[in-house]
Amino acid sequence: QVRLVESGGGLVQTGGSLRLSCAASGIIFSPNAMGWYRQAPGKQRELVAHITSGGNTDYADAVKGRFTISRDNAKSTVYLQMNSLKPEDTAVYYCHYRRLFGSHWYGNDYWGQGTQVTVSS
Repeated sequence: QVRLVESGGGLVQTGGSLRLSCAASGIIFSPNAMGWYRQAPGKQRELVAHITSGGNTDYADAVKGRFTISRDNAKSTVYLQMNSLKPEDTAVYYCHYRRLFGSHWYGNDYWGQGTQVTVSS
């Protein structure tokens, strides 16, 4: 089992910045990928960014150039630096973890409890 605990959400004005953190505990296998998804009211959950234990990253087009994902493998922690925030970034942000087998997903999805990010116009 893996437990994910997020922190760092909040209220910010348009153009502002926030940094989200997610610490994983439990049985952490490598290789793996950790990342962030978000869900706005009335919309489906969508990928924001994820990063593999080897450092490969992937971003949604909507956040490229504004958000940066990073991780500290020794601490089993992933970060999301969000700059130039827009009202459309408002959502609940969920941390995600899953094992990898080669370049393929493997095993169960694990999710954090979610943290609210609100960007005011």
